[in-house]
Amino acid sequence: QVGLVESGGGSVQARDSLRLSCSFSGAAFRREVCMAWFRQGGEGEVREKVANIIPTGATTYADSVKGRFTVTKDNKNMVLYLQMHNLATNDSGTYVCGAATRYIDFCPIRMYNYDIWGQGTQVTIPS
Repeated sequence: QVGLVESGGGSVQARDSLRLSCSFSGAAFRREVCMAWFRQGGEGEVREKVANIIPTGATTYADSVKGRFTVTKDNKNMVLYLQMHNLATNDSGTYVCGAATRYIDFCPIRMYNYDIWGQGTQVTIPS
């Protein structure tokens, strides 16, 4: 069984903080691989990658979240986190975690290289 399950979303006020979690399980994660957080603003909108982490612990962030979001991974408990600070209205959306299990040295840009996806968790920051 292979899966990603997100949690931690909700409705918060602007400038608040929130931490998302993504539990991962299954044979694909017996070795460390590229994992990432994506955000989709609404139905039909493009899913954008906001942060990723590779087995070395190196991270990459979208310009829109640099300095506010931090991605970490707890390998022992098999959880990927996204700590978000100073949230703004345009951070609202469905946050989805994904894994690119063929990639360990870097995380690919194109979404079709991500082969395991969670269902997502909704984050809302009212205007």
